Amino acid sequence: MTTSTASVPSDVQTPALVVGTAFSLGTMSEGRIMALAAASPPSSHDPVDRATAKALKTDYPTLDRPVVAEEDFDPASVDKRHSLAMIRDYPQGDGTSSDVVVMRGDLATVLSKVEIGRGKRSELKRNASLAERRGWRPLAVASATVDENDAIGPFKMLGFIPVCPETIRGSVDDVKTGPAMWARIRVWSASLRIQHWTNVIVVFVLSCTGFLIMDPFFGPFAYNGVPTGFLMGYIRLIHFTAAFVWLVVALTRIWSAFTSRDRYLRWPAMWPLKKKEDVRNLGRVLQHYIFIKEEAPLYLGHNPLQQLAYTAVYVACVIQMIVGFQLFGVYHQTYWFWAFFSTPIHWIGVPAMRLIHVIIMFVLWMFVIAHIYLVFRAESLERHGGLSAMINGGVWVKRGSTPVDAPMVE
Repeated sequence: MTTSTASVPSDVQTPALVVGTAFSLGTMSEGRIMALAAASPPSSHDPVDRATAKALKTDYPTLDRPVVAEEDFDPASVDKRHSLAMIRDYPQGDGTSSDVVVMRGDLATVLSKVEIGRGKRSELKRNASLAERRGWRPLAVASATVDENDAIGPFKMLGFIPVCPETIRGSVDDVKTGPAMWARIRVWSASLRIQHWTNVIVVFVLSCTGFLIMDPFFGPFAYNGVPTGFLMGYIRLIHFTAAFVWLVVALTRIWSAFTSRDRYLRWPAMWPLKKKEDVRNLGRVLQHYIFIKEEAPLYLGHNPLQQLAYTAVYVACVIQMIVGFQLFGVYHQTYWFWAFFSTPIHWIGVPAMRLIHVIIMFVLWMFVIAHIYLVFRAESLERHGGLSAMINGGVWVKRGSTPVDAPMVE
């Protein structure tokens, strides 16, 4: 993000401002939004006017600052948190020109006075929130055309200009340099992170080898007594070895669910619906995921929907292991344990049991795809570091926040 600063005469006791790159909703370029934001009387000593004018000259030297007469400018005040500037004969994109009124000010104030769809409003608020987390303050910019009868049309939101005092310019681009605003909370233990990534590897190996066992699409094939070699034997060996590794990981996870001191690992965390508020939060999280609500309840650990999903996945994985080891037991009927364990196969048959095994594999992959999408979605929208949390174990939370599953972050 490029920044420009504007100094203020010594007789004006206001701090200089830093201006960042404009955010556009797509209807106008960042440069033209900056130009409209800089529209003010040349004699103005307002720090915002001077900062936007300086940024326009520095970052967009080919664009001219619109000149506004004193009588055509209505500055912001304590009671009116937006300014209005009339630009006479402002060039339009189609080669014509017309009078334009520019509204510039507090985001909430300007939003209350413009026409904007729900999708654009959500996009604007989301990006403004990201700017605020980095120390910027969004200066909203909207415009309206003036017709031949001097009637001002409806205002349309264009975007915002991020600004902040020059005294904190060194930290506006980096969250880590603002410890007063953010706190890093350790959530996931090393043991859980090891289990997680081991699961990723094992499930990938099991899926690839299992799919090849189901449908051998490469390697030697036996036709008319031609030997095939031992390729499928090696594939099955890899599959069974990965299965036993998966079993060990599952047993360690079950053990930690009952013995760990970490409350995010213990078994109560797998079932979040313990009271009515949990059910309401489940609905709020679901509405956030399907873009009905802009914000969701803040959780340090897994939110109710994630906990239910992971619990369902645990159950599916347990069933998958049972079915898989029953299929393994078919080839070891001389051992009493495997003969007893694989008894259900004799009831429904090997083909039906293999079909169940394959269906669960595809269900798990559907979860994996949705999981990856939601992780990156949360990373881009919430910026809590959820993606890196499974590597370093910590998430970033704004100080003063009160998670549902933890005390207020101080």
